[in-house]
Amino acid sequence: MSDETPVDGYNPAQAGPAEPDDAAVASRRRVLMLGAVTAGAVMSIRPALAQTAGSVMTCEIPVPDLGRAGRFIDPAGNVVAPGTKGAFPPASRPFKGEEVKRALAGAQLPGTTYESNRAYVSYIRRLQRGQGGFTCFASLQMPRG
Repeated sequence: MSDETPVDGYNPAQAGPAEPDDAAVASRRRVLMLGAVTAGAVMSIRPALAQTAGSVMTCEIPVPDLGRAGRFIDPAGNVVAPGTKGAFPPASRPFKGEEVKRALAGAQLPGTTYESNRAYVSYIRRLQRGQGGFTCFASLQMPRG
């Protein structure tokens, strides 16, 4: 047997240009369509993320939450009875997400003293699901890409 003629009679040197089969063409089309759909999704998600980032900065965190309005905040961030010695009265207004984000990075919340700022930031850090302001605080913790 010669090396030039294979057993099945097929000789690549004599074959014409390869024709793409229908499955390969369909597969390439699907990949291209998925790419187009994905690009469209990215283009529509980015503005939504930008809008979300903006709303995170304007969301509000009441100290304490409305369910415990009028209660004081002790230096450790716990909600205590009004007039408790060493505790601070509730904040005069809810803090914006942007203000809280800066305070978490070391700045001071507006309208607070050094001590009340520490107590309020401790309270905010201890927020849990179901408390007013938790969703805003959780949003501030999410990394931005």
